[in-house]
Amino acid sequence: MFASDEDRFHEECGVVGVFGHPEAANLAYLALYALQHRGQESAGIVSSRGDALISHRGLGLVADIFHPEMIRRLEGTSAIGHNRYATHGETVLKNAQPLVVEYAGGPLAVAHNGNLVNAVELRAELERRGSIFQSNSDTEVVIHLIAQSEKGPLLDRVVDALKHVRGAYSIVFLARDQLIAVRDPYGFRPLVLGRIRDKGTYVVVSETCALDLINAEYVREVEPGEVIVIDDSGMRSMKPLEVVEPRRCVFEYVYFARPDSQVFGRTVYNVRRELGRQLARESLVDADVVTPVPDSGVPAALGYAQQSGIPYELGLIRNHYVGRTFIEPSDSIRHFGVRVKLNAVSEVLRGKRVVVVDDSLVRGTTSKKIVTMMRNAGAAEVHMRICSPPTIRPCYYGVDTPTTSELVGASKSVEEIRQAIGADTLSYLSDEGLYAFEDQPENKSTYCDACFTNRYPVAVDESAETRQLGLFDAAAIRTP
Repeated sequence: MFASDEDRFHEECGVVGVFGHPEAANLAYLALYALQHRGQESAGIVSSRGDALISHRGLGLVADIFHPEMIRRLEGTSAIGHNRYATHGETVLKNAQPLVVEYAGGPLAVAHNGNLVNAVELRAELERRGSIFQSNSDTEVVIHLIAQSEKGPLLDRVVDALKHVRGAYSIVFLARDQLIAVRDPYGFRPLVLGRIRDKGTYVVVSETCALDLINAEYVREVEPGEVIVIDDSGMRSMKPLEVVEPRRCVFEYVYFARPDSQVFGRTVYNVRRELGRQLARESLVDADVVTPVPDSGVPAALGYAQQSGIPYELGLIRNHYVGRTFIEPSDSIRHFGVRVKLNAVSEVLRGKRVVVVDDSLVRGTTSKKIVTMMRNAGAAEVHMRICSPPTIRPCYYGVDTPTTSELVGASKSVEEIRQAIGADTLSYLSDEGLYAFEDQPENKSTYCDACFTNRYPVAVDESAETRQLGLFDAAAIRTP
């Protein structure tokens, strides 16, 4: 892993569903390609030809897993797809999605973005009742709940199963003759509905950038707690799940989502630029140049430069042709990892007082290396500005995050962090400033910001979370 990747919150997953198109699998492939930023460890597509489901999954990037002959083999007019970053379960093929099973009602495929906080508890109960699990994925818990439901039709079984789970899920199901899409009542993870009108095709995807690539028009968000059913008779919607106040993940705006996507009703690019402007209002410093940590820091750095009047320059260049892993050199080559991915532009930085803008600071190791790199390139001063508050707690709703003990913001003051990374000054965006993009300040209560505030909208069972492959940190949980 790159040092810079290790020092980030990792993406969750991307999901896609297509119904009513002769090249459904091809559209799913293209949509997954657009959603690759949400997960690079595995990908899969399942299609329906009416009498059977056809599946292909693999480890790695979408373009490495699928080739033209494979896409042709995935025949049918409906398909779902998934790309994955492991938030629960190790990276092995058995955990790749969509998962496909045969149950009493026939074949069923499932693709899930999120994390079920009571998955271990449910799994233990299901195993006591005879269920045999094939993976470590919490998504398989939903499948067994569906299979053991005493309801009749698939839709009723899905609703019955989801009433037993707690946590985050934007999830798509594919049967032989229908596609079902569901978003959890809190709406933690994004999910949107699109349509290709001239084909009569419905599309469900994690982000609108996937709709753009396949020339589908954006219709609307799948609402929190909504169940959408698409079959040959059309699309219908219902809300059979509990009604709660939404808690949409604000970190989608800070880092996860693509800047060209519309998420939770707003364009991500505009939100990040406004966060940068707010950061300049809160922590202006005398400087000669503003530069981003690419790529997610670019809109925020532009906003900071526009608000402050300090010129914007690209002082760091990212190598876009590097995978997620590489052969590590010996320890004698210091800071190799971050230099493979980022390089400083001496002509921009030499002799300058530099404001460097990044989206977040997690462990602090990458920030320290960036500061050192910029000083070695000749920067006279390095002022680190972070477009989010200090990260003090892990996420339990579908994001792979370090434990509390690994989060530098949980144990050190801003001044101690500044000293640790070697910057001349360090400032974070305030908790209030994080919502500078909201026209109505009261709307901030509709976001989940637990990683910054320690306010978790859905409690995590201590007995379950301490057993989930070491993923959770029980001491971090505080319920509202």
